[in-house]
Amino acid sequence: GVLTPVTRSTGGYRLYDAESAARLELIRTLRELGLGLDDVRKVLDGERTVAQVAAAHVVALDAQIRSLKVTRAVLSTVARRGSTAEEMTLMNKLARLSAAERARIVEDFTTEIFDGLDTADPDIRKRMRFAPADLPDDPSPEQVDAWVELAEMMQDPEFRALMRRMIEFNAADRGPDVPAGTSLWFMSRLVQLAGQALERGIAPEEPEAEELLRGLLGDADPAEVLKRLEAGSNVRVARYRQLWAVVAGLGPQAAYEPEFAWVVAALKARVAS
Repeated sequence: GVLTPVTRSTGGYRLYDAESAARLELIRTLRELGLGLDDVRKVLDGERTVAQVAAAHVVALDAQIRSLKVTRAVLSTVARRGSTAEEMTLMNKLARLSAAERARIVEDFTTEIFDGLDTADPDIRKRMRFAPADLPDDPSPEQVDAWVELAEMMQDPEFRALMRRMIEFNAADRGPDVPAGTSLWFMSRLVQLAGQALERGIAPEEPEAEELLRGLLGDADPAEVLKRLEAGSNVRVARYRQLWAVVAGLGPQAAYEPEFAWVVAALKARVAS
């Protein structure tokens, strides 16, 4: 229908000339590249150039490829988890949310866990609120999978309560004069201290371990510090951080499990004594 015959024979057969053969080759090429008949007709009629329809088709293909990647990621997760039909439906819905809808999930999550806790470290609030809620233009299956799991966690009431308790601990004794970022500095220093202790072979229950902790904690109650560390080193909280790193394309992040385990053991020994 897009190639008009030059004439017809006496028997009614359509006849074409050399130019028609060239146009037919163009039609075949455009169709093999996936262009629709409407676009082909516009090219043949001179309404659009080959470059224009090709550019538009690339955009459409990119959208289709992204959609297929999301589909693959969802199906891969369903197969790995052995999900039910209801779980599959939820995962598919979460994976296909718009950027604005993803941002809304993050905003609702952070609003709830920080509500009324104005003394919480501003750096922690900022990091959580401005974490990468959007997937990249060309997400990997791992990133889509991570976002689905992350979205499920952020909408889980139990996980929200867990994160809320962690923020409450952070806000409990922070005054208005405490500089932003102090909490993150403290955790970094704690990991460094534990790493040095592990390198030197200092056991958590040894007197030297108590001296190291006292130098960092000062007059702080070891039992209270222990509660905070146990809240922050929860398995689900650690998983939450790992998932954000995957979505952001940051690669594997150090969990510092041996260091935290040493500090927790040292604090428990100090509390027990």
